[in-house]
Amino acid sequence: MPLIFANDGEINVIRKIEGTDEIRRHLNHLGFVVGGTVQIVSRMGGNVIVNVKEARIAIDEKMARKILI
Repeated sequence: MPLIFANDGEINVIRKIEGTDEIRRHLNHLGFVVGGTVQIVSRMGGNVIVNVKEARIAIDEKMARKILI
């Protein structure tokens, strides 16, 4: 299930990251790694703010759909 469909506040495990090599590498550098945890903090206009590796990061809906939990 894509991250965008997760409930706010729920801690989820990243199962897969889709997209081109460049997108996967970018998300990896932000801390989105398979087996890691991610939590949606809030949503604003299609964008989501997430907790990943003890950091808050804002990503757009397009990127959130590439992170499968």
